[in-house]
Amino acid sequence: MYRVPAVLVLALALAGCADVEGLQNDGDLGTVHAPQSLWKGIRPDPPDPAQVPGTASVVPGLPKAPDLSMHAVNPVSVVRADVTSATEQDGGTGRLVDPRAVQRLALCTQAVDGGPDCPVRPPVFHDLTGNGREELITALDIDGRVSELRVYTVQDDGRIARILARRAVLEGVEVAAEHLAVREPTSNPAYVAVSDYVWDPKAGIMNLNQLTLDDCPSLTGVPLSPDAQRCTP
Repeated sequence: MYRVPAVLVLALALAGCADVEGLQNDGDLGTVHAPQSLWKGIRPDPPDPAQVPGTASVVPGLPKAPDLSMHAVNPVSVVRADVTSATEQDGGTGRLVDPRAVQRLALCTQAVDGGPDCPVRPPVFHDLTGNGREELITALDIDGRVSELRVYTVQDDGRIARILARRAVLEGVEVAAEHLAVREPTSNPAYVAVSDYVWDPKAGIMNLNQLTLDDCPSLTGVPLSPDAQRCTP
């Protein structure tokens, strides 16, 4: 029996003239190009150490928290002190906080909840650092879309520190165990971006741990529960 030399079989397979062990010719797949880097000579200036949103910062002008508990402090007062300090630091440039934040806080009264027109969201308390003490999670709504998300903790000496600052369109905010997930719309209405933050004990802040895309529930055809997050356009 005549046997085709192995070298010939391989040559025929690579040439697309035979189908050997599943090999076949898919035609011209085009030329593979390396990614093209744009604006190679342009680099951003390094950030001012005092103007980095992802760093922990003791909120000035606040008394120490009694019993090391965030429940014992006024959430609106914490946000007001933080926003005032951040506005002074960034000089109104918006690097640390939206320039409209101070004006929005002017709507809050001296009431514990800030009054009916106060744009500070109701506080949520959850242990994100794993030390048994609950952090304060809240947000200042700047307009009908943009918000300033803030998370505060009590340090061992009783001082209150901001451990997360995030300006975002809050499609949803979720907490589970020691994770805080922020859901935001994307340019594709079929997806939302999910930023997962976890406590970083070395940095002393909530650090970004994972960034993923999730389906927009309202576009999947699956009936939504009353608590389900709907994607905004």
